[in-house]
Amino acid sequence: MALPDGLDSLVKAFSGHGIDEKSIISLLGRSRPEHRQSLRKECTEFFIEDNERGFERWDDHSIKLLKHEFMRFKNAVVLRAMHPWERDARLIREALKKGPESYGMIVEVSCTRSSEELLGARKAYHSLFDHSIEENIATQVEGSELKLLVALVSAYRYEGPKVKEDTAKSEAKILAEAMKNAEQKPIEDAELIRILSTRSKPHLKAVYKYYKDIFGKNIDEDLDDDSILKAVVQCLFTPHKYFCRVLDAALRDNAHKRTKKALTRVIVTRADTDIEEINAEYQKQYGVSLTEKIVETANGNYKDFLLTLISREN
Repeated sequence: MALPDGLDSLVKAFSGHGIDEKSIISLLGRSRPEHRQSLRKECTEFFIEDNERGFERWDDHSIKLLKHEFMRFKNAVVLRAMHPWERDARLIREALKKGPESYGMIVEVSCTRSSEELLGARKAYHSLFDHSIEENIATQVEGSELKLLVALVSAYRYEGPKVKEDTAKSEAKILAEAMKNAEQKPIEDAELIRILSTRSKPHLKAVYKYYKDIFGKNIDEDLDDDSILKAVVQCLFTPHKYFCRVLDAALRDNAHKRTKKALTRVIVTRADTDIEEINAEYQKQYGVSLTEKIVETANGNYKDFLLTLISREN
């Protein structure tokens, strides 16, 4: 049996990033019992047929996913209204609770904020959780990334324009040597940690340039795609490309719910800083603007809110 007119639109309203609230109110609110039965029979991605007992029931996993989708708009609004220090402190806390697969959020906060913003996040963490970020990372992170993460969140970088070119060139060679060291993981190398956690952003841009000049490739090309070290390098050296990669993964139809959450996080946290540059870089990398991609994949109030954040004038 084909779906009645409008119920195919209702299926679409349930699918994607966020929920199309207006379509749900209009279509589901006005639907007749036979229409909803048809919906349940046809929508096998949401409902399971109980042939023995003669009815269609929700798939429990689908209910959980829908709850996440309904929450996206609320979560975006709450994050937007939150003080940036508190927002970053809570993101780090969430990453520590969820474990290694979420440590990228710690990297984002520690590597893409200014020195004052990162210091503010550390103060907010004290206020909210009665511990320091550093001590919680030290006691909860067990992998090889521990020393690097502690060093990054503890940083208070020089933010002036001065760069010593000879030093930058020398440190490009040091990074290359650390990545080739077969006796030790690069992420545990003391000199690599020192350079990535203490040097200013202008200095690191010079290091990035010299690395490519000397070795004929970018630093991140020598690193595994899913490694924390690669995320650190990209956040420090090419943050706009990093955020585009995260957004592209979040906007895919088959993205995991954890991956999808990055869409809200990145757009809300970058809306007041460099969302225009990220939008331009996204267009350059993927041949479509971030705005167009969100229109294509997101729904309802959540979609409208994200589009407003991207298009607003700072």
